[in-house]
Amino acid sequence: MRTKTLVRIFVGVCLMSSPLAQSAQPTESINFTVVNRYDVGGEGGWDLLTFDAKRHRLFVSRSTHVQVIDADSGKVIGDIPGTEGVHGIALADDLNVGFTSNGKSNSVTAFDLTTLNVIETIKISGVNPDVILYEPKSKHIFTFNGRSANATVIDAVSHKEINTISLPGKPELAVSNDAGNIFVNIEDKNEIVVIDGGSNKVLKSFSLGSGEEPTGLAIDKIHNRLFSVCANKKMEILDSESGKIVSEVAVGSAPDSAAFDTSLGIAFSSNGDGTLTLVKEDDPDHFSVSQNVVTQKGARTMAYDSDKHRAYLVTASFGETPPVTKEQPKPRPALIPNSFVILVVSLKQ
Repeated sequence: MRTKTLVRIFVGVCLMSSPLAQSAQPTESINFTVVNRYDVGGEGGWDLLTFDAKRHRLFVSRSTHVQVIDADSGKVIGDIPGTEGVHGIALADDLNVGFTSNGKSNSVTAFDLTTLNVIETIKISGVNPDVILYEPKSKHIFTFNGRSANATVIDAVSHKEINTISLPGKPELAVSNDAGNIFVNIEDKNEIVVIDGGSNKVLKSFSLGSGEEPTGLAIDKIHNRLFSVCANKKMEILDSESGKIVSEVAVGSAPDSAAFDTSLGIAFSSNGDGTLTLVKEDDPDHFSVSQNVVTQKGARTMAYDSDKHRAYLVTASFGETPPVTKEQPKPRPALIPNSFVILVVSLKQ
């Protein structure tokens, strides 16, 4: 036992000094658990949320407005109104400006990240802007538009629409490698499209193999790995340069968001069945499920704090599901009023 312990310590020291340090922490020592529950309440549904690492705040879309919440206390500290059908929030920290995608009004709201005051509402040509992303190298905002199957490009400095990028299908979540390339899941084509953020052109597309209806997407920028979570309970892991599928692992049902923690070497999938799946990067070509944290039913949308190793998930309590009808072939259960919550899932120390 002493020999094994010495070998393990020596290997750990070597790994911590190498570029593979993110995978150095033994899987058995990585344990996440629900540590807090913020009873935010309020009326209306929700969609995406974004974590502001600089100010330690959460921006949560709430149908017609965006709630701003202190990430440590769970207290509502601000509100951004007039965002009809808001889906996502993108932060341009270098410009001190945030942007929301307003699906029902086909617009983007620009707001000051310090004061939270609205700066401008930008009308766009895209229909139903959903996911929104800021690409720092080009200083472009991209809205991925669900009904027009394209992306609107906005200059984040001038707040002017400058381009439209046609896409092969319905876009979902997107990520940037911070070097100019953007990757976006195409839900109805089971593929990932790669966009050049400078020229605003599609460079190529990657097949997701057996993955179906991809939603959430995360990236390991060090090892060039993409993590695409799919409706058929799979996470497809791809080389972001070649598009080669290097691994496939099982996640919970109804996944929607993905995240990656570089220092831990862990990818996350937040699932509507009330689980958070942790996938360990043993090395850049080998991945395995290390944990399924029990959260709460419907907690399928997530924002992640890599510094404190915390996932923030949103959901609510639901009543009975109405019967299937011709008009409503996929009815949703009724939302119980004032039951909206944020769950905090953190690395157990």
